[in-house]
Amino acid sequence: MSRPLRATIHLSALRHNLDVARRHAAHSRVLAVIKANGYGHGMLRAARAFAAADGFAVLAVQDAITLREAGFTQEILLLEGFFAPDELPLLAQHRIATVVHARWQLDALLRFPPANDIALWLKANSGMNRLGFQPAEFSAILASLQRSGAKLTLMTHFARADESGGVTGQLSRFNALSRGAELPRSMANSAALLCCPETHADWVRPGIMLYGASPLPQHSAAELGLQPAMTLNSEIIALRNIQAGDEVGYGGAFKAPCDMRVGVVACGYADGYPRHAQNGTPILVSGRRSRIVGRISMDMLTADLSHIPEAHVGSPVTLWGQGLPVEEVAAAAGTLSYELLCAVAQRVPMLERA
Repeated sequence: MSRPLRATIHLSALRHNLDVARRHAAHSRVLAVIKANGYGHGMLRAARAFAAADGFAVLAVQDAITLREAGFTQEILLLEGFFAPDELPLLAQHRIATVVHARWQLDALLRFPPANDIALWLKANSGMNRLGFQPAEFSAILASLQRSGAKLTLMTHFARADESGGVTGQLSRFNALSRGAELPRSMANSAALLCCPETHADWVRPGIMLYGASPLPQHSAAELGLQPAMTLNSEIIALRNIQAGDEVGYGGAFKAPCDMRVGVVACGYADGYPRHAQNGTPILVSGRRSRIVGRISMDMLTADLSHIPEAHVGSPVTLWGQGLPVEEVAAAAGTLSYELLCAVAQRVPMLERA
């Protein structure tokens, strides 16, 4: 009998969440972000579920080629640009668009004769100070590329779109930089798409919301109309009755305040569950809320079953997903839903549900 841990990917939820994005940005094209192996859900699986999207954003050129070979004809964008000049022939051959954010990329494009066959997304650093051209140089670079006949889209990325008023400064800078260019523009990530319609422009770039997790700390995914696309399930594999004062797990990180019943769950940090999850991190056992007690081990964790007397070996456990929002688990563990979803280990079987 195989180990009971598995991740179920709900394809209907992926499609539903794309529809939510479209409803919020009805006048924009949607570039579905499927980097990091579709945020841990499987890149091709996610792309097929998002087949109605106007395009896809990925990290690596090989991911883009894989999408083309699978038959996807939409815009495919390298979200961090190409990493070496020798990738440019592949971009031209497979009709792959690329972000351009650095001088060395411009120089490489100038040395590549078919460069005008490659769609370029010129990135402005409007305040995040990660990738993108500085405002002082952006206008000259834009003018030069326009004279060359390049196919251009202008873009920037928000650092604080999940905060009230967090896009104001960056939006103002980007609007000033792109004013009069009469080119397609792209700004909105998931948070901006949901709460800042003034950022929608020609293309929106939803990521985490497509997978059913909230990008806004003040709103749950359910409040935003999103559905969890991944449910991580396991089972109780052992039971222990412990006495007041007994310790649980490595380092005695949990000491029982009273006589208790605990269950051992087949899931650990080698499966992608965060080792730093604290005592009290929520978990569902037989559909009832409980909490983790003790440190997370490589292959196991322990749950408080004191108030779930019907729990037994084989009882179902939900680590996150349907019934337990991944962002709630992430907050309790001191991390982000992005990390939990992307970190699910390859050894965890993934099942599809229509």
